Amino acid sequence: MSRATTLAISVALTLGHFTSNLLASPPAPPIGWRVLVFTKTSGFRHASIPSGVAMMQRLAARSCFVVDQTEDAAVFTPLNLARYQVVVFLNTTGDVLNSTQESAFEGFIRAGGGFVGVHSATDTEYNWPFYGELLGAYFRRHPAVQQARIDIVDNQHLSTRHLPASWVRTDEWYDFRTNPSPLVNVLLRLDESSYSGGGMGADHPIAWFREYEGGRSWYTAGGHTNATYSEPLFERHVLGGILWAAGFDSPDDCNRNGVQDACDLSLGTSQDANADSVPDECCRADFNSDGSADFFDYLDFADAFARQAPAADFNRDAMIDFFDYLAFAEAYDQGC
Repeated sequence: MSRATTLAISVALTLGHFTSNLLASPPAPPIGWRVLVFTKTSGFRHASIPSGVAMMQRLAARSCFVVDQTEDAAVFTPLNLARYQVVVFLNTTGDVLNSTQESAFEGFIRAGGGFVGVHSATDTEYNWPFYGELLGAYFRRHPAVQQARIDIVDNQHLSTRHLPASWVRTDEWYDFRTNPSPLVNVLLRLDESSYSGGGMGADHPIAWFREYEGGRSWYTAGGHTNATYSEPLFERHVLGGILWAAGFDSPDDCNRNGVQDACDLSLGTSQDANADSVPDECCRADFNSDGSADFFDYLDFADAFARQAPAADFNRDAMIDFFDYLAFAEAYDQGC
C-alpha cells in the first residue's frame, strides 16, 4: 500500500463521521481552523476588494481552512474572535474599529492569534498604537501603478520560498512613514531603480513578518489591482503568510499533533508525494524545485488541470478538490 493510499485511509477515518450526511449537506472542512477576512473601509475604497475576497475563498477551498468575510466591525468581540486562528485586514482604510472592538482584537493577538495585512492595511487605524506596532509601519504615499522589481530578502519563509530571486510585477508601490526594518523581519524589498517615484531609498521593505505580544503579524504591500489577485505567485505569497500567521513555520511543521491529516497534506508534510526524483515530464512534479511535492505544487497541478480540463477529475464533480489531490499524490508516489 502506498503512502498516499495510507493517508487517504487515515483521512477517510478522520472524516468518517461526516459521511452519513453527505447527501443531505456538504461535508464540513477536514480541518476546522478559520480565517476572518475584514474589508471595512472608512477612507479610500479599493475596487479590487471583491477580487481579493475571491482569492481568499479560492485559497481556502484548495487548502484546509475556512474563510469568513465581513465588513461588520461588530464581529470583533472576544467570544467571536476566539473562533479564528487568523484575522486578515484586506484593503481596509481609515478608522474601522471602536475602542471596545480594538480591545477585543488586542486580546486575540495576546492569546496567540495571527494577523495578516494586505496592501492598505497600512492605511488603517493611524491613531491606534497597538495596531501600528503590530503592523510595523503606516502608509505615506505612492506613485502611479507601474511595473517594478522585487528582491527576495528571505527565501526560506512559507510566503517566499516559491518566488524567483527577482520578482517583476505590476502594482501600486507604497512608501511608508517610517522604515519598519528595525522592528520586523523583512521578506521582500523593492528595487527603486526599477520604477519611478519611490521615496525610501535602497532599503525599501515591501513585505515582512514579526511576532508581537504573543501573536504573529505578516504584511504584504501588494494588492491594489484586480489583476494582482489572479497572479499565482501572489496567491501563494498570501497563502504562505496566512499559514505562517496561523502557526506553521515551515512545510515540515505540520500541525504538531503527530497525526497525518488534510492539513499535513496541504503543507506537504505527509511525505505521500515526496519522491526523490521524478522525470520532468511526469506530473510537472516538484514545481517549486525544493525537492518535495507540497501544497504549492498542487496549486500548479490544479492550474494545469484547469487548462487541460478532461480526464483527471477524479471525483467527477468538475471541481479540483482535496480528493483530486489525493489521486495526484498517489500518481506522484508511483512515479506517474
